[in-house]
Amino acid sequence: MSTPPATADTPAPDTAHTLGRNAVGAGDLVFFVVAAAAPLTVTAGAAPVAIGMAGQAAPLGYLLSGLLMIVFAAGFTAMSRHVRNAGAFYACIGRGLGRVTGAGSAYVAVLSYNAIEVGLLAVFGWFTESGFRNLTGVHVPWGAWATAGIVAIGVLGCLKVALSAKVLALALALEVLILLVFETAVYAHGGGPEGPQFGALSPAHLGTAGAGGMFVLSVGAFIGFEATAVYAEEVRRPERSVPRATYIAVGFLALFYTFTVWTVLNAYGADRAQTVAQGPAGNGMVFAATARFAGAWAADAMHLLIITSAFAATLAFHNGATRYFYALGRERLLPHRLGTVTARHRSPVTAVALQSGIALAVVLATSISGRDPYAVTFLWSNGTGIVGIMLLQALAALAVHRFFRRDRRGLPARRVVAAPLTACAGLAVLLVLVCRNFGLLTGASTGVNLALLAPLPLAFALGAAVALRLRHRAPRTYARLTTVDAERG
Repeated sequence: MSTPPATADTPAPDTAHTLGRNAVGAGDLVFFVVAAAAPLTVTAGAAPVAIGMAGQAAPLGYLLSGLLMIVFAAGFTAMSRHVRNAGAFYACIGRGLGRVTGAGSAYVAVLSYNAIEVGLLAVFGWFTESGFRNLTGVHVPWGAWATAGIVAIGVLGCLKVALSAKVLALALALEVLILLVFETAVYAHGGGPEGPQFGALSPAHLGTAGAGGMFVLSVGAFIGFEATAVYAEEVRRPERSVPRATYIAVGFLALFYTFTVWTVLNAYGADRAQTVAQGPAGNGMVFAATARFAGAWAADAMHLLIITSAFAATLAFHNGATRYFYALGRERLLPHRLGTVTARHRSPVTAVALQSGIALAVVLATSISGRDPYAVTFLWSNGTGIVGIMLLQALAALAVHRFFRRDRRGLPARRVVAAPLTACAGLAVLLVLVCRNFGLLTGASTGVNLALLAPLPLAFALGAAVALRLRHRAPRTYARLTTVDAERG
């Protein structure tokens, strides 16, 4: 992607470059966040990998990750009152740590969101391929399903954002319902072969060798909750809606993930679950347990609903990624045309087209090359994206502290000092653990793992270089970076 020209100062964006105001409410934000998290996709697609790596440590890993995200959210939502910009992490980091650091973070955000969307799109195609074949006996390659999916998502992205919220709400309700059916059935049959295993929730299990790699999946299960701030320009009463939606979404996910992953362990027996997850039946262990405890009809329904779950998650990340493109185009960190919206729907249609094209190109390339859509495209690209988001969260937490350092603006120290510093330290520790154990997730060689992580610092350096170029060639444009809020859009 070419960097934007920066040869002259540029005027402030006008109202033709603003997203639709008052388009979504707090409930819509919750749906965006939880649908992006994709509870069914996490449970059936990612949790078996986490169980295979860390065994009985997996449920507690999701709980601790959720608690860390709540601590992070305390400071992040406090800052969102003062920073209402579609480039949420970028604007937060830029305000707290400086424009150059913010621009570098912006490019990391674009890369990370794209990587996650591509991985989710691939797993959507993979789930759809197997589901359609099981129902009809007809084999349609996953790449064809992924292509159809990105076309549909692109169309939705060009329409009013409220329509996407309705699609996500329906998909989310159905996938949560089928997981509740599974959980109820397990405990109705005594809680598994050994009964409920409360010992699996012991912190002692966190010393397991694979726990470090597990955290890329457990933390990754919460990735996307910053969407509450991404949509701050489009939400009604953002000063109330953003914090409320964030706490509801993250709190729900923390409890739901922990209980569901613990239920999967109980369904097989806490000691046996890791062996099953590491074996050839690992990818299907949740479906098999559902069929055994709830019946074949529930497993069939789950096979269908995981398709809609993956689609909803891809749609949610697609919307988030396009808004980063839009925000950076509006501020000249990317080509300015990306910062335009349609007159009718107030949607960033150029950003939607670019995002769709990137996702389609990567999916077609990996499909033609014969790469495994789950083990390679999904796990590899999501690994890169999740590490990138964790880095942004750590920087954003530090930025919150710096932003409120001289003036807490009437907020308690526990929210704008203790919480962000605790979150930053926790995320930094997890980042080290994740990078050291990255191979447990990817199953790849050291060289491949380095190649998957290398784009993150390169993207940061490129974004910082663009900002420095703006500072030299267009100082007025540089001065406006991270300052374009909804009130002044």
